[in-house]
Amino acid sequence: MSTASRLPKSIQQLADKLPTEVNSTIRRLAMLSLIGQVVLVVTGGAVRLTSSGLGCPTWPRCTSGSLVNTPEMGIHGFIEFGNRMLTFALAAVAVLMLVYLWNLRKERRDLFLLAVGLLASIPAQAIIGGITVLSNLNPWVVGLHFLVSMALVVFSTLLVNRAYGRTGRFMKRPLAAIPGAMSPVMTAVAFFSAVAVCLGVVVTGAGPHAGDANAPRNDLDWDLVSHIHAVPAYLITAGAVFAVYFVLRKGITGLFRTAALLLLAVTVLQAVIGFTQYYNGIPALLVGAHMLGAALLMGAATNAADVARFSPKL
Repeated sequence: MSTASRLPKSIQQLADKLPTEVNSTIRRLAMLSLIGQVVLVVTGGAVRLTSSGLGCPTWPRCTSGSLVNTPEMGIHGFIEFGNRMLTFALAAVAVLMLVYLWNLRKERRDLFLLAVGLLASIPAQAIIGGITVLSNLNPWVVGLHFLVSMALVVFSTLLVNRAYGRTGRFMKRPLAAIPGAMSPVMTAVAFFSAVAVCLGVVVTGAGPHAGDANAPRNDLDWDLVSHIHAVPAYLITAGAVFAVYFVLRKGITGLFRTAALLLLAVTVLQAVIGFTQYYNGIPALLVGAHMLGAALLMGAATNAADVARFSPKL
């Protein structure tokens, strides 16, 4: 019997071994994807903040003669190539997620489509990263690269919530009732979080940390765009305070209470980092912390909006 004729049977045997319900492996892969996307934001920040943006001066190879970084390239080549490898690791996690969800692709279409979205976005992220290098770190392309990472954090957060049965059609336990206004407020907070991140990209493109000494800047007024960037941040803070106020006043417990408190904590932390870096000359370490904070904010805002959406209303 030929290999081709055995293939369908082999595939069927593999499918028979895959889970028919959401199990601990699927949940761990979802969580690993979320953690990995946040780590990717941090390593991407390290590439730019250590001036390693052209540590690998070409793409898809690291150099014209080597697929990987070489010892002669030093620490910059190691940092840039390490960030590239993390993208491949996340793609492998996304593929595994799809494989483990194969028998659930119809029953758990929500999980399967989110996993497909993650897998499709990762190669797109790699291509944009390549254009970033080939365009000599054009700040608008660098910004797009970062925004795709933020979208991946959002997808991964939703994937975790669905995989753990926190939200969606397959919730494991009912959520506590919340005031009717809370869902639109949390949706607005998630929207303004995305706006703040987009404006933050513009601020970064005008700032000093270009990723390489010869990389171009967007030539905008850094101080002006920084103040514009702060406007949605104020609205996010107001929304988070509003949510926590009603959580405490109404004695709301459960997932939404946790989501609201986490959102406020991340928002305050991000604001403190932002103001501190603004008044202290934008030190690289604080810029990196602010990038991590942006990823955590997008995750926290997405989670709060998602939980509020599926919570019964008072």
